[in-house]
Amino acid sequence: MSNKLDISVVVPLYNEEESLPELVAWIDRVAHENSLSYEIIMVDDGSTDSSWAVIEELRKQNEAIRAISFMRNYGKSAALYCGFEMADGEVVFTMDADLQDSPDEIPEMRRMILEEGYDLVSGWKRKRYDPIGKRWPSKFFNLTARIMSGIRLHDFNCGLKAYRRKVVKAVEVYGEMHRYIPILAKNAGFKRIGEKIVEHHERKYGHSKFGIERMVKGYLDLISITFMSHFGRSPMYLFGGLGTLMFLAGFVAVMWIIIEKFTIGAPLTNQPLFYLAMLAIVLGVQLFLAGFLGEMINRRSADRNKYLIDKTL
Repeated sequence: MSNKLDISVVVPLYNEEESLPELVAWIDRVAHENSLSYEIIMVDDGSTDSSWAVIEELRKQNEAIRAISFMRNYGKSAALYCGFEMADGEVVFTMDADLQDSPDEIPEMRRMILEEGYDLVSGWKRKRYDPIGKRWPSKFFNLTARIMSGIRLHDFNCGLKAYRRKVVKAVEVYGEMHRYIPILAKNAGFKRIGEKIVEHHERKYGHSKFGIERMVKGYLDLISITFMSHFGRSPMYLFGGLGTLMFLAGFVAVMWIIIEKFTIGAPLTNQPLFYLAMLAIVLGVQLFLAGFLGEMINRRSADRNKYLIDKTL
């Protein structure tokens, strides 16, 4: 595959057999109207419907389609990771397969990357057609992410994003980190992160694959990525530092109690301070060891992204 393609469109999907023909036709129309060479990389994340059979048929009609099928459902991050590995376009797009993201946004987002110098352009679905029970938690989630990351995006979780090719080759997407790719990009040194208001369509087929657990996982992932941003390379700085402070505080308290015992005869073990000091010493040692083990694991860790691929096109 040539690396001179104008765009790559990575489409993670799970049980989206009905929407795929329309999505491919839409992307194809936009690409031809704007004279863009393109590829569509479909990553079937262990679908249980006929999604893969539909992809095979579409591939017969359109050689720009490339595809991966996982043996089981790994999640959107795994799908994006493998899609990014395959992408050869100068600008790489991601969009969901449910037709709620509009391929008509591709030309302008590409222009923002190439002409305005952005490394990443994230879509902002300012007008959404989701139920209120999904919109308001999302607003609160995005506010928290903006505060903690310092990145001024309104919609971190929008599936429609555009990336300079070197960005997707540099970031490591794993776990449930797909919603935090802008933060991962910033941590990798790509500071030019922009935003574009995009059109959001009502879901035409099927139903949403995400439930309330999505928000819970989102906040846990935000805590994780915030920690990794500051201490991922050197966990000893956090755990070792806290452990040392707690150990020293406990040790000083114990010494004070012992001095009181020998000078004024104060009871040694009848004081709550004694037990608090011993607890601080024990926790301090444990935190220090956690930091030490974290350093050892970090330096010896192998590639965590191992996914079983069943078929490719």
